[in-house]
Amino acid sequence: METKTVSNILPERKPKWLRVKLPTGKKYTELRSLVDKYKLNTICTSGSCPNMGECWGEGTATFMILGNICTRSCGFCGVKTGRPETVDWDEPEKVARSIKIMGIKHAVLTSVDRDDLKDMGSIMWAETVKAVRRMNPNTTLETLIPDFQGIERHIDRIVDVAPEVVSHNIETVRRLTREVRIQAKYDKSMGVLKYLKQQGQRRTKSGIMLGLGEAREEVIQTLYDLRENEVDVVTIGQYLQPSKKHLPVQRFINPDEFEEYKEIGLNLGFRHVESSALVRSSYKAQKHIN
Repeated sequence: METKTVSNILPERKPKWLRVKLPTGKKYTELRSLVDKYKLNTICTSGSCPNMGECWGEGTATFMILGNICTRSCGFCGVKTGRPETVDWDEPEKVARSIKIMGIKHAVLTSVDRDDLKDMGSIMWAETVKAVRRMNPNTTLETLIPDFQGIERHIDRIVDVAPEVVSHNIETVRRLTREVRIQAKYDKSMGVLKYLKQQGQRRTKSGIMLGLGEAREEVIQTLYDLRENEVDVVTIGQYLQPSKKHLPVQRFINPDEFEEYKEIGLNLGFRHVESSALVRSSYKAQKHIN
């Protein structure tokens, strides 16, 4: 029997459960107006997240720091790859101000990979968390970090500023990592997650995309590996191709399968499992701080 790979299967037509309703509601309308008026930079808008209306309605939003050009070229990601711009040291205050203007209760911070910097961007990460804390003392924080090449002193800077949740996405199963996350390594990412716990981080989190050609057994093994490395929260969602240049969708996962993975995850001992087609890393992020 032929093994499914990332390159040998054509996907079926996008199913009905992936159709997204346009965001609505008073809170969404108010925040959209503020974002447009003050030209605030959120991943929610730039990434056209399908859950934007729901998350904004609950007072949650995601902000990206360290520019919008990544030093890595992952096959699934829509962020531009190239030579990043100079670090903007005013960015921590800008992000903190955006969170204050929007009245965000729970903020998720993420970034591109900055392998061009000696500190991998970790100093900017720490300064941004500090600025958000100063200006928004009642806002809780999740940091969705890169792997910092597994260098412990860079990871320590995140632990030292004590965000409520530190997240690092494994993205896919071991077999597909080289093709999906070209410059990343499965074991290195698992090591980052384990190190965070060893250093006293209270809540850790990771995410997986499905539909890239992974087998059921591989997904279950990845969930097992994440629990072995003491991860508390996992998100499982459907991979959607950002453009024709990116890896194709091999299969659209049925809602029943997502529900099965949720049950398996909970039985393995995860504190929270978010598993459905439209789940993204920051989906219902505010639930994961408790």
